[in-house]
Amino acid sequence: MSYHSKRYRELREKAPVGAVPLAEAIRQLKAFNTTKFNQTVEVSTNLGIDPRQSDQNVRGSVALPHGIGKSVRVAVFAQGDNAEKAAAAGADIVGGDDLATRIKGGALDFDVALATPDMMGVVGPLGRLLGPRGLMPSPRSGTVTTDIAAAVREFKAGKIEFRNDKGGNVAAPVGKLSFDETQLLENINTFLNHLRSVKPAAAKGTYIRSVTISATMSPGIRVVA
Repeated sequence: MSYHSKRYRELREKAPVGAVPLAEAIRQLKAFNTTKFNQTVEVSTNLGIDPRQSDQNVRGSVALPHGIGKSVRVAVFAQGDNAEKAAAAGADIVGGDDLATRIKGGALDFDVALATPDMMGVVGPLGRLLGPRGLMPSPRSGTVTTDIAAAVREFKAGKIEFRNDKGGNVAAPVGKLSFDETQLLENINTFLNHLRSVKPAAAKGTYIRSVTISATMSPGIRVVA
């Protein structure tokens, strides 16, 4: 029994059977835009990595040329001058021990968490709360940095984080269906090219095994990897 709506099933029947070039996939996806709200476009990839091996895990961040089409709430762990710089750069929440206390109390009303290196003693114990939600600051993803003002500006402008799950999949938002085809093409290519650039040295064989693009309420369309 299918739990998808009639609309979704009809769109799925119109989707290409096999993988198609990215530009064609984007055109098809935009043709699926039959809802009244502005759906988020996401790219999902399956990578040829062994997530059980720490040296094959993939994590990072990349600034998309056209942003992601939404307001990003940024929380920053910083103190003193760095706290002032973060606030001036547009951070939505700035703090230290007080921010940690808020998070322990369940206040997770932000999309990205950044930290200066000297604050990791405060951030570290929050791993069990932030980690499962993909919010734990990390040097590998560019969310632990000494240039906190630049990081705030980049994430507010649409820089995205990504990391693989236990199945070796990496998914990321790359814009809205209201974006024109060129904007989506450039955003997706920027993400995929960056993903290729962080291929772990220990990963063998085909790295990007599959690529699929989809929108919030649309079926996925496979893209020629």
